[in-house]
Amino acid sequence: MTPAATVSADFTALIGEYQPLLLRVCRMYCADADDRQDLYQEIVLQLWRAWPQYRPGAAKVSTWLYRVALNVAVSDLRRRARRPAPGPLDPEAPYPAPPPEGPDADDLAQLYRAIGQLSSVEKAFVLLYLEDRSYEEMADILGLTQNNVRVKMHRVQDKLRQLMTQPA
Repeated sequence: MTPAATVSADFTALIGEYQPLLLRVCRMYCADADDRQDLYQEIVLQLWRAWPQYRPGAAKVSTWLYRVALNVAVSDLRRRARRPAPGPLDPEAPYPAPPPEGPDADDLAQLYRAIGQLSSVEKAFVLLYLEDRSYEEMADILGLTQNNVRVKMHRVQDKLRQLMTQPA
């Protein structure tokens, strides 16, 4: 196997292993399935471009993946905010996202609505919290101190609680 083929195989295995993590980042930043797919492809492209510069001793691979994925997601969010969103072709058909199903569907839908109202940075905190990342890992991924992460996490939790109590 050539060195380029080995690098390609290693990268493909890495993406396969961490695909659920990448998909969660996409879900956090995009409500629309097509936008999520576009964001996923952009994240993988940026990871591929950054792969030669990754130094295994400098950071855990999951930390590196999060950094790249979150940076791409935030950049994509900013780019989409600058461009006007196309409206639906038929004004009578708003094309809503399919509602969640199950016994906790209302609570889950309310949570996603609340998360949707957060800033891109606040969404990153929620994602990392839901991933059960330690404050130390969050600090590494976000480039903050652990104390700053604790304070910001507390503020995000308070904001989510407040958003969850507001009527839909």
